[in-house]
Amino acid sequence: MTTLRATVVVLLGFYTFCQETRASVQGASVPGASVLGRPLLYGPSTALEKTVEEFQCEVLRYPKEESILYQLFREGDRSKALGFYSALSGEMANFPLYITASYEGYMVCVASVQNNTVIQPTVSQRHHLRVVDPVNGAQVVVQSGSVEFYEGKPLSLRCNIAKGNHVSYQWLVDGNPLPLSPLHNQTQEQLFIYRMVPQDSGEYTCVATNQLNITKVYSSRSTAKVIKVKELVSEPDLLFLVLKGRGGTYFALVTCQSLNGTPPITFSLYTRSEFISTETVDERFATFSIPVVLDLHMGFLQCQAQNGDRVVYGQWTAMHVVPVGGAVTMHYDTDVGENFSIVGLRFYCSVERGTFPQYLWFLNGTVLEGRGEFYWVENQPEQSILLLSVGRSSAGTYHCEVSDSFDDTTVISSEARYIDKEVLNHLPTTVVAVVFGCFLFLVTLVTICCFIGLLYQKRQCLVEKSMLDLKLGLEMHNIMVSDDDEEFLGRQCIMVAENDKKDEEEYMEDDGVVRAARIVDSDQEEVESTDEWLQLHQELKNTLEDEIPQNNF
Repeated sequence: MTTLRATVVVLLGFYTFCQETRASVQGASVPGASVLGRPLLYGPSTALEKTVEEFQCEVLRYPKEESILYQLFREGDRSKALGFYSALSGEMANFPLYITASYEGYMVCVASVQNNTVIQPTVSQRHHLRVVDPVNGAQVVVQSGSVEFYEGKPLSLRCNIAKGNHVSYQWLVDGNPLPLSPLHNQTQEQLFIYRMVPQDSGEYTCVATNQLNITKVYSSRSTAKVIKVKELVSEPDLLFLVLKGRGGTYFALVTCQSLNGTPPITFSLYTRSEFISTETVDERFATFSIPVVLDLHMGFLQCQAQNGDRVVYGQWTAMHVVPVGGAVTMHYDTDVGENFSIVGLRFYCSVERGTFPQYLWFLNGTVLEGRGEFYWVENQPEQSILLLSVGRSSAGTYHCEVSDSFDDTTVISSEARYIDKEVLNHLPTTVVAVVFGCFLFLVTLVTICCFIGLLYQKRQCLVEKSMLDLKLGLEMHNIMVSDDDEEFLGRQCIMVAENDKKDEEEYMEDDGVVRAARIVDSDQEEVESTDEWLQLHQELKNTLEDEIPQNNF
């Protein structure tokens, strides 16, 4: 029942709505109507500030021959009307408005019948107006302070504008959009970088934009603000070079050098017990001069570097200069090409001791330096390497000489070595003899091993065959003894009764014994070794002699 009532109510409401819509579409007044229809408000949804825009309002259902008053208000504020318009029934009201920023928001049109308080005023649907003030005067402001600072510090920028609303912002670095990073935080006109690195240095620009519609866009670009991020100095390395003065004394040029860091940088030199010197330079290195005594341990040195508010310390380095001395050794490696011929050599030259050795290579008394037609000299801290291409032009006598880089008074020379392509690729007689002797020895050894193996195999076969024959003879003997047991007992009883010693001896030559002897004799013919057969035959005979008396007894 409830469902039926609800259906009837919906149908009646729908019918009423259709009738009102029909009357509105026809635009005709309803005779004798005492109700004022809801006004319709027309106008732009976006307007530029300080321009004139026109809005319209009309009522499609109105009393006949009545004057209607139209008023334009901001929603929620009926104290001040934005415009008035009085029109006869059926006439549309026009509101030309000078747009200001205060007009932004929702507005409504209120229609009322003049001189008739019985008919209630009606209000239109609200209409939204967005007032656009073209953006202008964009400027970047550094809120974090200076535009130059050291890495690790935060940066805060703000894009201020002289005028404009509904503005969107974009940040550029060196003309390109700001790269995405978890350290970058951009919220509208604000840009904050939590921890700056040298790669963040550049020209920062903000672009402010707003638009009236799809085709009408306004933008303002600020002047670039140059941000410089200084690099903190890295841990310095200490290097030193020894030189000889005019008076025969020696001194060291100690260099403190950092790979990273924005100048100016202050370098300081210390020993473990005292401060030596300090210097502020516009480079990443500084040089200090200190006296040196050769072959004397002068302690340890350390470099310190500072820029900004950071001080870093280098490693302690021993100050001990040892002149060259001891033996100079020279050896070489070979490079083998096609057909196993030697096509290249690598000579190595080193000295037993010396902090700053200086190497020189000589070919037939001529110095080899740098890189030539067939050679290349590469000097290293602990040795010198001469790369050589073997050929006619490289044949000759080679040696190297070593002296101190800071004093060539002491020169130590290595042994000379003659190098020739034919000599290098020629096998010495000793080597050939050794190789041939080893080969002959191996052949002889293999031959002897094979001969011994054959003898051992033949002997093993003979032994195995003799043992097999012996085993067969014993088995046949046991079989014959068991067959004649009864006959043997009968004969023994007769011999005991007659007590005839002669018959007992005849009985010893038993039929089974003769047969076993014949079998052993036949086996003897198959054994090739006489000594082994005699031994086996004797063992068989002893065994038979031990067994037969026991059986007779």
